[in-house]
Amino acid sequence: MSKIKVLDNLTIQKIAAGEVIERPASIVKELIENAIDAGGDQIIIEISDAGKDFIRITDNGEGMDESDLKLAFERHTTSKLFSVEDLGRILTMGFRGEALSSICAVSKIEVLTRQKGMDAGLMGFVEDGILKSITPTGAPVGTTMIIRKLFYNLPVRKRFMKSKVAEDNAITEIVTRLAVGNPSIAFKYIKDNRVIFNTTGTGNVKNTIFQLLGKELASGLKKISISTVDFKINGHISDNNLYRSNRHHQYLYVNGRYVVDYRLSKILEKQYNTLIPINRYPVFVLFIEIDPSDVDVNIHPTKQEIKFTNDTNIYQKLEAALRNNIDAIMRIPNADSKPKLKAEKEIHPPIWDLDSSNNYNTKDRNENIDVVDEKSIVFVDYSSKDIEIINESEEQLKENQEEYNKPKILFTSLRTIGTAFKTYIITEDVSTSKIYIIDQHAAHERIMYERLLKGFEKESVHVQQLLQPIVLDLGQTEYNTTMDNIGHFKKIGFIVESFGDKSIILRGVPLIFGSPDNKRLFLDLLDQMDERLPSSYETRIEKIIMLACTSAIKAGDSVADIEASALLSQLEDCDNPYTCPHGRPTIIEMTRKELEKRFLRVL
Repeated sequence: MSKIKVLDNLTIQKIAAGEVIERPASIVKELIENAIDAGGDQIIIEISDAGKDFIRITDNGEGMDESDLKLAFERHTTSKLFSVEDLGRILTMGFRGEALSSICAVSKIEVLTRQKGMDAGLMGFVEDGILKSITPTGAPVGTTMIIRKLFYNLPVRKRFMKSKVAEDNAITEIVTRLAVGNPSIAFKYIKDNRVIFNTTGTGNVKNTIFQLLGKELASGLKKISISTVDFKINGHISDNNLYRSNRHHQYLYVNGRYVVDYRLSKILEKQYNTLIPINRYPVFVLFIEIDPSDVDVNIHPTKQEIKFTNDTNIYQKLEAALRNNIDAIMRIPNADSKPKLKAEKEIHPPIWDLDSSNNYNTKDRNENIDVVDEKSIVFVDYSSKDIEIINESEEQLKENQEEYNKPKILFTSLRTIGTAFKTYIITEDVSTSKIYIIDQHAAHERIMYERLLKGFEKESVHVQQLLQPIVLDLGQTEYNTTMDNIGHFKKIGFIVESFGDKSIILRGVPLIFGSPDNKRLFLDLLDQMDERLPSSYETRIEKIIMLACTSAIKAGDSVADIEASALLSQLEDCDNPYTCPHGRPTIIEMTRKELEKRFLRVL
């Protein structure tokens, strides 16, 4: 008897569903993307019990007729592809025809839909992957998908779901990312009969960011627009005073699709080296428009990962474009600002409040909005109170935006008043009625860092011959890597020769490093090398920062007026005079008006 058997269709569907439907958030993502593809400009998302028992997605899109409904839940049925050639020009969120068939294989589905012009809508019921019935019913134009009893027929997968809080957070993350990426669509998100947030769908990206991610984050973002022959980038990136301890506040969209691209994220993060503190990450909301034939979105079941056809060219041009625009984000912090060196513990970007019992508190935010219960399907109007609040925020954001357009300060025009605590140089600019406080150590660090960096970039490193050469016994892989890169080591100041089987001799070291542990320094650089050698900038950035720090004037060192003036002059020559190499500010400002407020001279 043959040991090989043909699986039945339901088992096949369940296996396929496991690749697409990992958790309730996966269903929410797929259904919202279907609603977007259907042309809906109002989408309501309702969940209860973290989506395990109830998910409802309602849109006002084009809807389906009876023939569409009969095919919609079959495997590999789609309205977005007509031939294999279409795979090379995908601009829709979905295209493979797997989402609905996968969802119906592991849950019970009710669907209500009506196309414009139809006298009545249709209600369908799907169970075990089969469309059981279709009946006429009253329904608004668009489609409503109701998902119940997720994984009821796949208990193994159900046991692997995480806690209610974790699954709730995953859904909230998905809804937020889709809402941020589609500012022209009004989203309303309801969890356990509480309105968590809604957006107005005005198309204003900055306004949507304010609504979903909060005023503090929105006001710290700088608009950026880059155009090349290969792609366009529009969106917002954080200034040097806004950063987080993880990448959760990085939103990237390619041709409207939210994606995760760590290589691209790292390219942008690299531009923030020395602008923000080490081990902190920039915030951004970026939209990349590119020829769809240059992007493969079909490399992962969830479609959140992509691959550029000519990725080397795209990444190189992207890096150059960002590098040439990054200086626009620099901003001098105000003396009243409170930088977050340790980011708060965040489950999700906060626009709502959590009380002590982990319930969402929507008081004073959505109190005049009707909650949609499980038996009604209505679109809710957005209140005038919400619109008024948003208009006020736009005015505030406009004021914050004007801060970026102020001219850079002229350090040599500042008058030195004196020093405080042998650490801070106090200066004033009479023409602008401002006081500037400069951290002498941070400022000198920046000056030393840029001098050292420019020396390395020009490959003008002096070599110090060692009176007692250093012999190192290496492993075979390390030895091979060293021998393959002798020329590279020479450019950065290390004179290396083979010294027998798996041994090398170090005869010279870069003079610019002073007198470090030459053996450890060489091995540190060797450890950073893999099959693709990083650039000299990437391998040496930390070493340059460390050297600048040890060489700089320290807090507590006495600085005379003439030395302070020289420091200001040198700071003005820096490419970035506003942060030290570690990302801390070198200078803060206080206006005369702010000072007079403190003394109650003005109100």
